[in-house]
Amino acid sequence: MEERILSTNRQAEHHYLLLERWEAGLALTGTEVKAVRNGTVNLKDSYATIRNGEAWLLNCHISPYEYGNRQNHDPLRKRKLLLHRQEIRRLIGKAEPRGLTLIPTKMYLKNGRIKCEIALAKGKKLYDKRETERRKTAEKEARQAIRQRRIV
Repeated sequence: MEERILSTNRQAEHHYLLLERWEAGLALTGTEVKAVRNGTVNLKDSYATIRNGEAWLLNCHISPYEYGNRQNHDPLRKRKLLLHRQEIRRLIGKAEPRGLTLIPTKMYLKNGRIKCEIALAKGKKLYDKRETERRKTAEKEARQAIRQRRIV
């Protein structure tokens, strides 16, 4: 399975506690596919929602294809996420009662198809963000200390 990452949402790990992840396909137009393959995708403020039994990706910015004609796509249009009905039901059952959100974490190319990884996420409080930062710093210092011992 060949996988090429096209875009990642780095702030998702910082702002949210990611609980579960799903892989979803995307319904895109021709110029969107070409723009995504060029890597002009921004997942920073995007999120997914479920309406009328269908999953939608909102606020995902795909820049217009530079060689596109007048029928080029709208950069912020709603895009349908392609999930099985059972997966959508499972998402509804987990997200709605607990007040969780669906956040896209990365967009990648898998076997010639563009996929989006969405995660069930819970927002972090400020003290949670500080704790995560402290833990990362401690792990980094420990790795550096081990590396220094190997060099000496």
